[in-house]
Amino acid sequence: MSGIKKLAGQTLWYGVSSIAARFISYLLTPYLTNPDVLKETAYGEMSIIYAAIPFLNIIFTYGLETAYFRFSKSKEHEKDVYSTAMLSLIGSTVLFTSVLLLFRQKLATLLGVEHHPEYLTLTAFIIAADALTTLSFAKLRHEGRPRKFAMVRIAGILINIGFTVFFLSVCPKLQQKDPNSFIGALYNRNFSVGYILLANLLASLFAILLLAKEFFSFRLRFNAKLWREIIIYSSPLILAGFAGMINETFDRIMLKWWSSEPTEKAALIQVATYSACYKLSILITLSVQAFRMAAEPFFFSASRGQEPQRIYARVMKFFVITVCFMFLAVVLFLDIWKHFITNPVYWKGLGVVPILLLANMFLGIYYNLSIWYKLANRTIAGAWITLIGAAITLVINALFIPRFGYYACAWATFSCYGSMMVVSFVWGQKVYRVPYAWKKLVAYLLIVLVLYGLYSLFALLHLNEWVNRAFAAALLFVWTWFIGLVEGKEFSRLPVIGRFYQKPQLSAEK
Repeated sequence: MSGIKKLAGQTLWYGVSSIAARFISYLLTPYLTNPDVLKETAYGEMSIIYAAIPFLNIIFTYGLETAYFRFSKSKEHEKDVYSTAMLSLIGSTVLFTSVLLLFRQKLATLLGVEHHPEYLTLTAFIIAADALTTLSFAKLRHEGRPRKFAMVRIAGILINIGFTVFFLSVCPKLQQKDPNSFIGALYNRNFSVGYILLANLLASLFAILLLAKEFFSFRLRFNAKLWREIIIYSSPLILAGFAGMINETFDRIMLKWWSSEPTEKAALIQVATYSACYKLSILITLSVQAFRMAAEPFFFSASRGQEPQRIYARVMKFFVITVCFMFLAVVLFLDIWKHFITNPVYWKGLGVVPILLLANMFLGIYYNLSIWYKLANRTIAGAWITLIGAAITLVINALFIPRFGYYACAWATFSCYGSMMVVSFVWGQKVYRVPYAWKKLVAYLLIVLVLYGLYSLFALLHLNEWVNRAFAAALLFVWTWFIGLVEGKEFSRLPVIGRFYQKPQLSAEK
């Protein structure tokens, strides 16, 4: 159980940093969805750009992060793996950035922002800066240093938000006050999305400065044999990552391409609505992200211990319980969460939120299951599974976006991640069997769906909103009480929360 305690502790740190960073960033959602700050069409353009960035990140990093964890656990490669990977990353970043800048106009046209190729220039430098910090962040995770990881992440987000507010709110006021001033003369009100990207770039550059010690810890020593092994291992991860981004973010771009809306402006508003509502699945997304950051190095480390399969099974159970709680915390109080989106125009898309929450729960379970092909050096299996998901995403979106709009995107995401989860479980149990308590976990998922169904039926009575919220709170309490009753013994062995489940010891009779 000590391994799980370590994972829980590190996940807490990564979770705190991710939740704090994302929550601070999340505060930008009510800000950026305010039509006085960013028009609906501009928010749609921003969403499309940020949907494209993860695709390019996959190309720029080409699976080096996971490969670093994989090869760092070997004493044979321990000294050379970071230097070899970092030298490879620096060289490829220079090459890929040059290519991206060369074809920026064509890419801008493909994304539907052909009038703003400068957006792609800023995007290229953002991706380059983020790519260069990939291995530095991975080094912190590998060395078990989540505090510095958290500090850098949060600092970067604060800088990003600070510059975003400065560019979009402070500068217009300064220009209005004195048009002939330095800022007044340079500031362009029509460059709103560009200023958001510029703020992101400044934050990414600052992260490089904070990680300078880790970044420059490599030696000018390139192990060609090791590099070939790394590339062979990571190549399928590129395909898997690329397909994964089709599943995760490409639906915004497809929504823009295939929307049946009569005008481009209306199509961009559809993208903006879907993107804004997607933000409300943030609790599940954060849990998955925090878990991935802590779990990947932990899983590789645990594989060298005794009975790692039992540890993986326990981790899965705790993860499912956590995301089930978060699912209820969002869907039962969606009438409160929606106010993070300040523009009521976007509220018409709130129906996709429960679907996306379930989809992201499936994704998190899939990440738990994926350890089998990483440990067995069968990363090509991960690529095939993700390609299956990508095919499902593309087919459903192509067939149904013209008729159902962003609801097709949500159900495509649900179907994609659900299929990946099932395929990975069935395939993985044949190759690397882990004793998951899958019947119990399926029961937990069904129970939270039943509770949500009860709340939905209760809401049809159209009672006072505070009555609805009281009923929602009661349902959440029932779930928490039930899980504590069933899993109390397991919880008593966890750090921090364990003391709430430990039974008091009775003193012996004299």
